[in-house]
Parts: sequence; C-alpha cells; structure tokens
Amino acid sequence: MKIVLPGGTGQVGTILDRALSAAGHEVVVLTRRPRRPQDVAWDGAALGPWAEAVDGADVVVNLAGRSVSCRYTPENLRAMMDSRVDSTRVVGEAIAAARRPPKVWLQMSTATVYAHRFDAANDEATGVIGGTESGVPDYWAYSVEIAKNWERTQAEAPTPDTRKVALRAAMVMSPDRGGVFDVLLRLARLGLGGPVAGGGQYVSWIHDEDFVRAVEFLIAREDVAGAVNLAAPGPLPQREFMRVLRRTWGVPVGLPATRWMAEAGAFALRSDTELLLKSRRVVPGRLRDAGFAFAWPGWEGAAGDLVRRARAARAGSGRLRARVGGG
Repeated sequence: MKIVLPGGTGQVGTILDRALSAAGHEVVVLTRRPRRPQDVAWDGAALGPWAEAVDGADVVVNLAGRSVSCRYTPENLRAMMDSRVDSTRVVGEAIAAARRPPKVWLQMSTATVYAHRFDAANDEATGVIGGTESGVPDYWAYSVEIAKNWERTQAEAPTPDTRKVALRAAMVMSPDRGGVFDVLLRLARLGLGGPVAGGGQYVSWIHDEDFVRAVEFLIAREDVAGAVNLAAPGPLPQREFMRVLRRTWGVPVGLPATRWMAEAGAFALRSDTELLLKSRRVVPGRLRDAGFAFAWPGWEGAAGDLVRRARAARAGSGRLRARVGGG
C-alpha cells in the first residue's frame, strides 16, 4: 500500500514510518523539512504540490500538530490549536480534490478529550467528554477544545469516498530517545519517579507495537469509522505505574512530589503539569469490540519489554561510541 504520513517526523510518526516501511509499504512523509527521498515538503496550512502524494494513495494517517511537550502558555495553546485544525482542514481539502482519493483517513486525536476522573473508565460509548470539570485549571478545558475541534474538522471534511477514523491515542510508549517513556524512565533512574500529588491520577498508555498493530487493524477494518480509543486496556494510577517502572529498571525508591514540586519540575523541563496531573482513565472499547487482541495489555509486561529494548539501545550506543573513539 501507499501510505501518506502528514507530520510523520515526530515520535509517533517515526514509529509508524519505521514499522510500515519494514512491512513493505510505500511510506511518504509530509514534512516542513524534507531530508530523505520519501519526504515531501508541505506547510501544513495550504494546498500545494504535496497534494499529489495524496492523490492515488491508499491511506492517509495525519499526525501533524505542534508538540504538547511545552509550557501551556496562551501562545503555545493557540499554536497547538491552529496547527492541528489547519493541517486537518488542508488534508481534507487534498482528499476532496483527489481524482483517486484514499480509501481511509486516520486522523490523530487524543485521549485528553475525556474528563479528568477517577471513578470510572472512559470508553467511546459511555466516556465523559471533558471541559466542565470543577477543581482543575481553567486551561485544561482549552486542551479539550483542541481535541474537539481537531475531530470536528475531520468529521466535517467533504470526503464521501474516504472512510474516516479519529485516533484518540493515549501516551505511546516507545524506548526511542525523547519520547514520553524516555522521560519517565529518566525520572525513575534518577530516583524521582515517585507519586506525584498523591499519585491517584490514572495513566493511560499504549505500547508502540500495539499502536502500530491497531493502526494496521483499523486500516483493514472497513466497518470501523469515527472515534476510536488507542489505549491499552489496563490504565492504572500514576503511583503504581511508576512503581512498576522503577522495579523493572531496578530502582528501589522514587521520591514523591507535591503539586508545587511538579509545577517546578515541569517548568524546568519546559513542559506542563497537565501531562502529570490529569487523570486519563481511558479504555479501548471499540477496538476490543472489533476483536483487536493486544500483544501488551498490561503495564508490567509492557514495561519489561520497553526497558529491555532501552537497555539494548543504550548498550549499542555505547559500543558505537567506543568504536568511534578508538578509530
């Protein structure tokens, strides 16, 4: 198949590009900074010659959008909104104008669309959409609006010959440097991976292998459209999530952090506490109903695999440095 990945140079795009290319598919990445023969330049906001890559493609998986790993200033929040809405709109325009439109358009969304809650899990049928919770920062509602506008832009695109799926993805766990797992593992290794603000908030996640398999599953399942949660069936409280990660790496303790300590740490990391404090208790209702089988349904097994791969990658990097240094 020919698969087009707008915004395919980030962490998730790199995972998909690597896996789909290895499976023998022709993968074209739309990026602002093309570097490889399979990269095509685009600006994520206006139609251009890049739209020729969409015409005749089998699948489009749009991953474009400003990274959420930043301080949630008004300027950055607006950039998150605009980059997601504009790129989704223009992908829809390219599909609508195509002589041979793709059969399916998978559009990245986020599990952040659901409410901050502890009492029950959010699936697609019964989950509570966020934005009106009490006792949380006001700007958390803006994150929900970003997700809603993201999905609405795809849903309203006039592409009658293309099936549309919105991927409400939880945090994708991969040992690649710079990803969310890499950050969490670094905290655990430093002894800082303890409970944050009590640690009762739920962490929803998905192993990178299952993320790729779910994308392939949704491409093949012509009967599935609309919003689909991409999350492992076992979300768990942050304190337990980090306890498992520490144990798997071999770190005996993790210092707890109060809310104000989390604020200070997030500021130092140029990130935001919503990523640490919001309770994202999300489960994959539609995937399970459709018969998808997770290879890594539980965090203990997933953490073991990710840690093993992270250790192997570090060992490989060390050997490479040694060879370069000795050459």
